Amino acid sequence: MRVLAILMFLCVSALAHDRNNPEQDEWYQSLTQPDNPNSLCCGINDSYWCDTIHVREGKTFCIITDDRPDAPLGRDHVDIGTEIFIPDNKLTWKDGNPTGHAIVFMSKTHYVFCFVQAGGY
Repeated sequence: MRVLAILMFLCVSALAHDRNNPEQDEWYQSLTQPDNPNSLCCGINDSYWCDTIHVREGKTFCIITDDRPDAPLGRDHVDIGTEIFIPDNKLTWKDGNPTGHAIVFMSKTHYVFCFVQAGGY
């Protein structure tokens, strides 16, 4: 229970949004974690485009491709090219994805809350 409380604290979905795509705010705010549908994926301030995806030894990884400025989104910087391990229980596509990008939602320590594949709308 303590771990869950810590993760909820790390996932602070502020009112940040992508000024270039405000129509996507509701989608970002409605996503839930596939393995814990009562918890949000976080928000745009925890999201990074991660369009290069590959499987190695049965495990899924994505490479950060997000070149959007961090400050307007209210998020920490993650370098383009950073490889992120995506646990199977964090993969989702059921809520669609209007962004045109695969997106990883993660904490500052790269704990993955959700990974939403591109497409689905």
